[in-house]
Amino acid sequence: MRITVNGHLHDLTVAPSSTLLELLRDQLALTGTKLVCDRGECGACTVLVDGATVYSCLTLAAGCDGAAVATVEGLAAVGAQGALAPLQKAFIAHDAAQCGFCTPGQLIAAHALLLQNPAPTDDDILHAMSGNLCRCGTYPKIVTAIRAAANGEFSNPSTGSDAA
Repeated sequence: MRITVNGHLHDLTVAPSSTLLELLRDQLALTGTKLVCDRGECGACTVLVDGATVYSCLTLAAGCDGAAVATVEGLAAVGAQGALAPLQKAFIAHDAAQCGFCTPGQLIAAHALLLQNPAPTDDDILHAMSGNLCRCGTYPKIVTAIRAAANGEFSNPSTGSDAA
């Protein structure tokens, strides 16, 4: 199968039962995407496939043949010369990460939201993030961080106000 992950094309062989999460972690060594519930209930494995959020633990890798996948490792490419993306900076500044285990999925879901809606309301943010659990309970900080990124508080001067 051929798959583009974070802008890089890969030719891979996958078992018919392999999930996208297994492909990312085991074959491509992209371990930012987390395996937690393995049932699509927590959102820690959230990635973008052709621009749409999916739970990679429930997505068959073979079904992504020809697709473009974005993981948390690809977010840094949004920043200037590989620097942290404004959204990542906002999560750090507002202490939205806490233990950090759910953060990759949270960042990807927030990134998808800001790509679709650069000026979300708090209700928009809550709705977009509803599929991502945080066991540390940092939901208010996550909303604050996303709002700050959307408002351009962490934009890179060389790239403008790219919130995502």
